[in-house]
Amino acid sequence: MELTWIAIAASLLMGGGALLIFIWSVRTHQFKSFEDVKYQVFWSDPQQPPKPLQPKPPEPRTSEQEQQHGSSTQHQ
Repeated sequence: MELTWIAIAASLLMGGGALLIFIWSVRTHQFKSFEDVKYQVFWSDPQQPPKPLQPKPPEPRTSEQEQQHGSSTQHQ
């Protein structure tokens, strides 16, 4: 029986919270321009498409890098 009273109290608190949120939204005019929302997609300015990425040219190796990895012109 005690669990029933807890469930009733919780449901009343949630219902009261929902009612308070609804009253707040009406007072702050959250529903004022309800019909304009469906037309907002047409209001935005068209954006230019992004530029394609250009591949980076390979960076030249320094002499230190060639010594670490071996020279590319080394003969066997």
